Amino acid sequence: MTRTPITFVCSCEDTMPLDARAIARGCAGGAPRLAEQLCQSQLDRFLAALAEDVPVTVACTAQAPLFAEVAEDAGFARALNFVNVRETAGWSAEAKAAGPKMAALIAAAAVPMPATPLVPLKSEGITLILGRDEVALRAAERLAGALDVTVLLDGSAPVAPLRAAEFPVVRGRARAATGWLGTFEVVVDGHAMPRPSSRTAYEWGPKRDGAVSRCDVLLDLTGGAPLFPAAEVRQGYLRADPADAAAVERAIGAAKDLVGEFDKPRFITFDAGLCAHSRNKRVACTRCLDLCPTGAITPGRDSVMISAEICAGCGACAAVCPTGAASYALPASDNLLRRLRALLLTYREAGGEAPVVLVHDAEHGEALIDALARHGSGLPARVLPLRVNEVSQLDLAFFLAGFAWGAAQIRLLLRGRRAHGVEGVLRNLGFTAEILSGLAVPEHGAPRAGTIETDDPFTLGEALAALPRRGLPFPPATFLAIGTPREMLRQAGRALAEGMSRREAVLPMPALAPFGLAKVDVNGCTLCLACTMVCPTAAFTANPETPQLRFLEDACVQCGLCATTCPEQVITLEPRLNLAPEAARMQVVKEEAPFCCERCAKPFGVKSQIDRVTAKLTESGHWMFRDPKQLALLRLCEDCRPFAATDAALDPYAGPDRPIAKTTEDWLREAERAKRAKRDAT
Repeated sequence: MTRTPITFVCSCEDTMPLDARAIARGCAGGAPRLAEQLCQSQLDRFLAALAEDVPVTVACTAQAPLFAEVAEDAGFARALNFVNVRETAGWSAEAKAAGPKMAALIAAAAVPMPATPLVPLKSEGITLILGRDEVALRAAERLAGALDVTVLLDGSAPVAPLRAAEFPVVRGRARAATGWLGTFEVVVDGHAMPRPSSRTAYEWGPKRDGAVSRCDVLLDLTGGAPLFPAAEVRQGYLRADPADAAAVERAIGAAKDLVGEFDKPRFITFDAGLCAHSRNKRVACTRCLDLCPTGAITPGRDSVMISAEICAGCGACAAVCPTGAASYALPASDNLLRRLRALLLTYREAGGEAPVVLVHDAEHGEALIDALARHGSGLPARVLPLRVNEVSQLDLAFFLAGFAWGAAQIRLLLRGRRAHGVEGVLRNLGFTAEILSGLAVPEHGAPRAGTIETDDPFTLGEALAALPRRGLPFPPATFLAIGTPREMLRQAGRALAEGMSRREAVLPMPALAPFGLAKVDVNGCTLCLACTMVCPTAAFTANPETPQLRFLEDACVQCGLCATTCPEQVITLEPRLNLAPEAARMQVVKEEAPFCCERCAKPFGVKSQIDRVTAKLTESGHWMFRDPKQLALLRLCEDCRPFAATDAALDPYAGPDRPIAKTTEDWLREAERAKRAKRDAT
């Protein structure tokens, strides 16, 4: 009995050809087990495989619920995986050439993806309905039986009072709102209670500003501007135009479901210790703050703060974070890169050439691919689809590693109307183009990395078919997907440089690129080492044995903290990608011999520091250092300084002579003397 995993590949009633020899390249257990109708007449084969007690992969997602149910009934405890080869490969005009592609898809699906941590949310159904007219009251009447409802009317239109006060109705305008499902807080101006005597329309009592309302669910039927950025993805905030009856019905139905305990994925893993946002009240990197569409990221003291409850998972912060402080967790970057590596290398091993990686999401991308397979010519045989949670999550390491592993082109499938948060991944596409151009990688009429922005499956098919069939002019690298995204980026960049025979390449990059040189004007540097204390990646370091400033270019993320902190303002940033081996070696920027104490010869500081401080104190005429003996103390170490001050009878706290205090009588006496002197003079 074999102990290797089993892979089933079904031809779906012979609607797609199967190249068993090519497909075997992607199967960990060797040759796949072929079938024609595995979900029905040949289901006994699947049951027999379950009895072998080894992991099973079924190359079918359409009948995945059936296979999962059968496995559960059989008490199967091993891994059961599914991969779609029908709509992505078999139902295609080029299906006969899709064997390598099927092998690649099966191999990629076998790469394990760890579970994503969850964020708990709790709602007790306390609902605030914002409205302007009777639509808000009718919605409240529909929800009152299921939720604890309060209606806030903005007072812009007359509203007939309810015959019975089944729920509170108040007046006011929501000025601001914060929070998420279960923890909303709304600031209301013009808050007023209705008069009990209201007859044909609500009449309101005294108004007050700054009232605060707390609720679990917000239903906005005002028809005005939303209270939150990217409001459609704010958990618990429902919004509909009161003039659109269908939209109001959908919002009411959604509100009824927002009671209880919920879990949402923790999309971002954040390490505050790596964040380069600020140090010592000096702000530097704001890449994630500038791009977050939901307001989930806010400035903190030394780092940004990311609200997992507000985060909608676009991944823009992870795509542009230069240090890896913010990284995507659905899945983690290293797991996604392992899947990409398996996809590309298996495709090449199975005989495929010039692969195109098509990155897509589930909601938009899978629907287009399915429609193209069912009603069009399907995906070309060399197009390898790779599903991710959000296309906007991709960092620069993904693109460089993809080309290093043999991708001829990479295309991102985006909606015709761009969604929130794609600016970061588009920036990475620009960086990728700069790097490939700098390495002289030929394009053959089309960019190697780009987007396909469409909601039409046939437009998608035409765009993919038009891509040039030219791979990279060197064999793919095979390095493993191990390490942080930045380590992977460097490894992939050097693999590309090796392939193009540009091992010493130093490529200029545009602003905001996450790597480069921090240049120091050594003539102005005093080795104060302030830059080493704020650098979040240890690109600048000090030598504990001698006065020395060192720089590691591979570690520099161009955050700018060193430049903003340097008291002499002698550090400037130069974005570039240095692929030469020297970039991975520590370079000495400046060093000086230590200054020795003039009393005990103990080394402390450096001569330039002592001279600079002495000159500044002399120029300023500081009262504590007008005596040369006091200035001489600066040339002594911390051990000798107090003894020298004692020997010279110097009081370190002594100030300049204070003026003699004068009373009123003194002033009058002096005035009288002045008058006499003037009289005598005349």
